[in-house]
Amino acid sequence: MAMVEAKQSERKAVIIPAYIKALSGSVGGVVEASCLQPMDVIKTRLQLDRTGTYKGILHCGTTTVKTEGVRALWKGLTPFATHLTLKYALRMGSNAVIQSAFKDANTGKISNGGRFASGFGAGVTEALLIVTPFEVVKIRLQQQKGLSQELLKYKGPIHCARLIIREEGLRGLWSGAVPTVMRNGTSQAVMFTSKSTFDGLFWSKHEGDGKVLQPWQSMISGFLAGIAGPVCTGPFDVVKTRLMAQARSGGAFRYTGVFHAISTIYSEEGVRALWKGILPRLMLIPPGQAIVWGLADQVIGFYERNYIHNNNKNNMLAS
Repeated sequence: MAMVEAKQSERKAVIIPAYIKALSGSVGGVVEASCLQPMDVIKTRLQLDRTGTYKGILHCGTTTVKTEGVRALWKGLTPFATHLTLKYALRMGSNAVIQSAFKDANTGKISNGGRFASGFGAGVTEALLIVTPFEVVKIRLQQQKGLSQELLKYKGPIHCARLIIREEGLRGLWSGAVPTVMRNGTSQAVMFTSKSTFDGLFWSKHEGDGKVLQPWQSMISGFLAGIAGPVCTGPFDVVKTRLMAQARSGGAFRYTGVFHAISTIYSEEGVRALWKGILPRLMLIPPGQAIVWGLADQVIGFYERNYIHNNNKNNMLAS
């Protein structure tokens, strides 16, 4: 009887390696970047618009195409795609590593509290190591208007990064790090917890059980999990964008920090300005999460089915 219970515990204590989750995230990141870059450009332009130049998403998009051409909607794609690929690899991998500290040693299960903490830790990690410097470069490129390369301050991602370091020091690449940490930590805590909850609620899927969801099932769970984050973290995202976009002008920055930026935006533009770009974010993040999880779950499911449960079956037959 004791041997049977031990075997059941072994079957329950399924661990998916962090590198598999990192791989699954990077695959999803490449596809997401290619599909959703135009909406990210529009979101950035709306958040930086302090004069009411753009009347909304459609007006911003059509104005950009009319004045700069269709290619302008993919400005900053190189840093965006690289950033997403590395970000999702680090997010998924670090989340798996942190989760291992919260998992029950016998059952391999993790509580919602442990999942929330792991997601927060993964969000903070990606924000500091990947997201902040890549988004600084991306936003500086996206805010530039015009077609002529000669008239643009930043000629490309590498030139942009070098110029920021030369003019503002290495710390310039981490402008807006504090609100980015706040945004990403909260977003990923909510996202990982919600995704697991929706998988269990809708599809009776639990990590490590060998069940592989259909892509459309993963996309529904991912889409719903991606809604809460933007609503909760809207002000942090606006402040992050403003801090990242500002370059030294006359030796001083317009915004000196997170709280100064929030108070300045509120006093000059009103409370609604702290949620500028929320609609394109909702058009960007939930579909992005749907794409990422639709692909990531297939990679993880393939590993579960072929390398974990097949081995378990073979071990059981051998015993």
